[in-house]
Parts: sequence; structure tokens; C-alpha cells
Amino acid sequence: MDLLEDKATGALAGAAVGDALGGAAEGNTPEAIQERYDGFIEGIVPPFLADWKNARPIAPYHKGDGHITDDTLMTTALVDVYDTVRTHLDAYSVADHLVPLLIGEKRWIPELEAENILLQRIFLAEKWLVARIHYGHIDPREAGVGNIVNCGATMYAAPIGIANAGSPDGAYAEAIDVAGAHQSSYGREAAGVYAACVAEAMRPGATVDDVIETALRLAKDGTWDAIDAVVTAASGALGDAGGFATDGWRTSLALLRRAVEPYDTVGPNYRAPARDARIPSRTKSIEELPIALGMLVLAGGDYRDSVLGSINYGRDSDSIAVMAGSIAGALGGASVVPTEWVEGVSAGSAIDITATGPRMARIAREIWAKDRARFEAQQSAVHALAAEVAADPARREREHA
Repeated sequence: MDLLEDKATGALAGAAVGDALGGAAEGNTPEAIQERYDGFIEGIVPPFLADWKNARPIAPYHKGDGHITDDTLMTTALVDVYDTVRTHLDAYSVADHLVPLLIGEKRWIPELEAENILLQRIFLAEKWLVARIHYGHIDPREAGVGNIVNCGATMYAAPIGIANAGSPDGAYAEAIDVAGAHQSSYGREAAGVYAACVAEAMRPGATVDDVIETALRLAKDGTWDAIDAVVTAASGALGDAGGFATDGWRTSLALLRRAVEPYDTVGPNYRAPARDARIPSRTKSIEELPIALGMLVLAGGDYRDSVLGSINYGRDSDSIAVMAGSIAGALGGASVVPTEWVEGVSAGSAIDITATGPRMARIAREIWAKDRARFEAQQSAVHALAAEVAADPARREREHA
């Protein structure tokens, strides 16, 4: 496995592990998680609720036991779109290829313990893609307008970062375009910033500091404010004890929540969002990305602690762990994702979670070859134009007149 495949596998398998481990805790407080599991979650655990099939009729999903959730299902579907298009994506790629996948092909869905179309597993903000684009025939570039503003378009954007490895600006621009079919406002912004963070983490030699710097350089409005607040809080918690807090995330969960709370519209009760939750705003942010970045800072980029902190934070724990896990996995490569977790999630989900990394790496190479050809064609045109001006002094004088 070469470095590109190693980092891509670290990113995507790392995201899938975070997703599966975090699913059991989703929607709960740190206190409730510790009460249910007799302490912090330290690995794969059973569902939070024993009667998972009937406890929440709107979401009868078997979360826990190493089952990946919709985050990974959507990420894999986006890799499939890249595999079909084999170049950079845009909002029309979502309309032409992702939406048909959601409604036209049965797949194994671990949380349903059955094969079904992805539409039957994805949640309401993702069903929006089908309603607006397939049935509503909305321009894909505008289809995200009106949807609830959440992390839905962000949670599966890691492949965009891999396709633009080493080019966070390119990843940001591509993700903003792709996410326009799904989200608006700070939900769309977070997708761009997250993809950029993955692209930076894919760069050989990149560090957590580089990822944070990239996020703050590109983030806008409330997304910048929230990332800055959480990262500042996490950095402050580290103190000067060798750069790490004594107990890391274990004593900082409430601290990070307080830091992000002014920018989060959901409110203190994750299961009962505030009346003004998830509406467009220039002053707000999704919670998941800033918290994931804060966990990376607290853990010094360590994969295990970044993911465990994200899981035990609760609330949207699976998506937070996806984001932290993919970035930490891209930074360190496949070997930093604990083997027992990879094997446990692959067995529990009956899916090889290491398969998408090498496939996305192969696609990325093909995309880069096309990028190089386009760049060389542009350079050739630029040189020809410059040469024409240089060969015609009179024209140059006319242009300066």
C-alpha cells in the first residue's frame, strides 16, 4: 500500500469506525452515556436502548454492535459517484448519479439488517435530495435551499478531500458546489471546510496545527467563529503539561460544549431542538465540525483519543467521530486506526470498511492526471498569448496607450 492509499484508507476506514462506534451514543448526554455503559465508551458497545427497533419509531435503526450508519453509507455512495464520473464533482453529479443511487439500487444496510434502497435508511435531511431533485426537478445548484441546516452534507464529504489531496482550496470549492444540492448556509459552509481539512490532512507531513490553520483560513461567518472558539478552548485546556491535558477529552467535554453553544442552534436538548433550530444564519454553525476539530486538538491528532472524545461527547456523536476520525486517519494513515475496531466494525456491519480507501486513491490519481492535462493546456495557451504580444511591439504599445 503506497502513501496515497494508506492515507485514503486511514481517512475512510477511520471515518467508518468513528461512525459505527459513535452511533450507539447518538442523541445522548455524556452523563447518560456514562450511566448506560458504566463509564466512558472505550470501543464497540451494544445499542443504548435494548428495544432499539421500537424505541423511536421514526428511526428504527440498530445503532451499536459495530454497525455503520447513514454517514458511511452516504460516503460510500459518493465514492461510487466518483468511480462513475472519474473527475471532479459538482451539484449536477449529485443529481445525475447520487440521487439515482439513493432510490434505484438495493444495498446491505447494517442498521436495518436487510438489503434495501438507501432512501429507506437515510434521514429526513438527506431524503430532501430525492424530493427536491428527483421529484421536484429543482436546479441542483439551488436544491439545498429550504432544507434544514445541519451536518447532512458535511458528514460524507471526506472523499472530496481525498480527490483534492494537498489542495484544501480546491476541496473547499468542490464541496461547496456539491453541497449546494443538499444544504445552504452554514451547513454548506461546513461541508467545504471539512473537505478542505481532509485535503490538508492528506498532505504528507501535515499536522493538526496545519489542519486547524486551514479551517480558520477558509471558514466564513459563524463557522469561523465556532471553530475559533472551540479550538481556543481546547488549546487552553492543554495547559503547559507537555502539550496535553492530564485527562484529555475526559475532563473537557463540558468545556467544548460551552464553547460551541453560542453558535449551535439546536439547543441543550438534542432530541427536542429549539424553535429557531437549523435555520439559515450568518452567525451560527453546525456543532459537529468545530467539536471534531477541538477533539483533534485535545488528542494531539491521536486517532483513538480523537474518536473516543467525539463519541463520549454525545449529541451527534457519530458524525462528530466521522469527522475527527477521517482527519486523524488521513494524518496518520491506516495503521493508526485500531485493528480490533476495523475488524469489529467490518464484521458487525458485514462490510469491508477498508475497501473504499484504495478505490478512492485510484480515482484520485486519474483525476489528478486530468487536472495536469488541463493545466498544461492552459499554460500552453498562456505562453502562446504572451509570445504573440511580445512579437508585436506595436500592439503592446497600443495596449499601454
